[in-house]
Amino acid sequence: MKSIAKQSPTPPRARAPRLDREGIEQAALISELRARMPKVADLIYHVPNGGHRHKSVAGKLKQQGVVAGIPDLVLTMARGGYFGLYIEFKATPPNDAGVSAEQHERIRKLNEQGYLAIVCRGHFEAVEAIRDYLRLSPTVVVIQ
Repeated sequence: MKSIAKQSPTPPRARAPRLDREGIEQAALISELRARMPKVADLIYHVPNGGHRHKSVAGKLKQQGVVAGIPDLVLTMARGGYFGLYIEFKATPPNDAGVSAEQHERIRKLNEQGYLAIVCRGHFEAVEAIRDYLRLSPTVVVIQ
């Protein structure tokens, strides 16, 4: 009699972890700024506002002032009559996400307050936007 080997069902394939393309590209941008524009790198920072968090952590952060729609990067250099540059960073198409209603609204409010707030899709577009911004003459602040 033939031995019938019991075959176990093929285990389901685990999904490959989702690549954070936006995070990877933003890290490349910061790395390039550190290497090529250290004065800019010293005055730009990331606002870790998004991402998935446990409900209790999200609640605490909201109490501490986290607000939906704040752009990802802030360059604290005043140029061209602006107080600073805010960049809502998105990955390069076709891996980019849409701009949410909260992000559009926050960008509008920042622009109304004298900041330049923009959306950049990808590392290269962001570098060019920063270079364009730096070509503007420094904003003169008069302290009385």
